[in-house]
Amino acid sequence: MARPPAPGSVIVPDWHESPEGKEYLACILRKNRRRVFAPSLPRGLLERPVLPPPLAIDTASYKIFVSGKSGVGKTALVAKLAGLEVPVVHHETTGIQTTVVFWPAKLQTSDRVVMFRFEFWDCGETALKKFDHMLPACKEKTDAFLFLFSFTDRASFEDLPGQLARITGEAPGVVRMVVGSKFDQYMHTDVPERDLTAFRQAWELPLLRVKSVPGRRLADGRTLDGRAGLADIAHVLNGLVEQLWHQDQVAAGLLPNTPDNTPS
Repeated sequence: MARPPAPGSVIVPDWHESPEGKEYLACILRKNRRRVFAPSLPRGLLERPVLPPPLAIDTASYKIFVSGKSGVGKTALVAKLAGLEVPVVHHETTGIQTTVVFWPAKLQTSDRVVMFRFEFWDCGETALKKFDHMLPACKEKTDAFLFLFSFTDRASFEDLPGQLARITGEAPGVVRMVVGSKFDQYMHTDVPERDLTAFRQAWELPLLRVKSVPGRRLADGRTLDGRAGLADIAHVLNGLVEQLWHQDQVAAGLLPNTPDNTPS
């Protein structure tokens, strides 16, 4: 697998906060609420955001498998990325759950805007162990793996090298990223900064942090504020865009393949 690109080298950083970026983001919002997109419609049609003709852009689609121990916040992370309510009480996902998230980004080299379609696959740990077909289904044609750990669960962090080693052997060309959940509880963390630094040096992988606090609300006090929610998770979606687009450019021979030095 190619060495991950430097942050901000593939897409324009914070473009989503610019007037142009907000114009494109309007297609995934409705009255400041996030729009929900179904994975598929009858006859295999795909639901997608509607842009006015002057803003029409290409769409790049990717499948992402979210991996991690039970209780680390996989379902909560996907809900945040999609602008959905985060479950207050943990219930393990009973089967495979797929969620579609659209995200526009502007490329650095060409100034071209591309709409990225992410289909997140999440499956409960018990279901993966009980049904042999579920893990192969989740891994099949996957473009990226998101490995989650919780800052409040030391064991979930220590489980990462084993997960990464297995995936490196089975799918060497797939993008890998690590996300630490419940970062807002960092004062009670079981994973100190020195361990995160050592992990990054050993694996040379992007490591992002997300909070588990409930999303901000609109004036009615009930509805999630879609635009504010986008600001909270933009760094994760932008990180995925950079890794996946860079990997595609390397695979197409448009960029040199600089091997990473992750442990084997």
